[in-house]
Amino acid sequence: MTRRDLLLAGLAFGTQPPKSELSVEGYIFQQYAERTHQSLARVIPEVLPMAKAAGFANIELNSAFFTPKIRENTLALLRSLSLRMPSIYVGGALHSETEANHTIENAVKYFRIALPFGCQALVTNPDPKPGDQTKTDQELEIEARNLNRLGRTLAAENCELRVHHHTPQLENGAREWRHILAHTDPRFVKICVDVDWAYEGGYDPVPFLQNVGNRLREIHVRSARNKIWLEDVEDSDIDYRQVAAYLNQQKLHPLVVVELAYRPQTAVTRSLEEDLRRSRLYTEKVLALGN
Repeated sequence: MTRRDLLLAGLAFGTQPPKSELSVEGYIFQQYAERTHQSLARVIPEVLPMAKAAGFANIELNSAFFTPKIRENTLALLRSLSLRMPSIYVGGALHSETEANHTIENAVKYFRIALPFGCQALVTNPDPKPGDQTKTDQELEIEARNLNRLGRTLAAENCELRVHHHTPQLENGAREWRHILAHTDPRFVKICVDVDWAYEGGYDPVPFLQNVGNRLREIHVRSARNKIWLEDVEDSDIDYRQVAAYLNQQKLHPLVVVELAYRPQTAVTRSLEEDLRRSRLYTEKVLALGN
């Protein structure tokens, strides 16, 4: 290791995971814009206050909320609502060197935008190949190398990298996900488990979390029955009480992020604000959290 790596390692090891906090993911607001046939720019003044009214103090937004045309409006609303952003979501391709350079540059740019709102972590999901083609062994090696590079780059900014997954990473016996866990540096590459996507991929949440171990820094929660997303977080096929018991037993304190999403088959019977409020109350109770 170089002297710089040793210094960064000290930073990574010296950052203790905070007590669990509760946050809400902004993806549902993008879906809300689509469902109401409006642009994201038009609904932002409506949906960000929903998060506050539903009782959330923290929010996790992605780069779509910070494009040049709407960035200032988003930032102004976050300030006026006193919403914190302990994490930001920025995806991108990492399995090719050219694309990885762009992804890393973007990650730093968006983290710096979120920093004044208490941001300490960046969540990324390595983009799949077009058409969800299987990544080659060489591409997985490149991806792991670039995740390490991204983690070290963010550590120099006092930011923690958290790798998230969807189902493409869990196909073929979770080949890509297992490669990430085995070939990235735990000092610089932490993990964000999406409990529902693990369930969607056919994995029981607790064993899935066990494979991650103490690299876990964040979990995304959503409820489903028979692989159909529910409109709020509630009792479902996913046993969050077992998840809570495991986290308590292992003394793990990840950021818990409510990430609602609707599928075409999802029965939506309440307003989005009410679904957010009910999800917050359920998650606080079951996972023994507070804002």
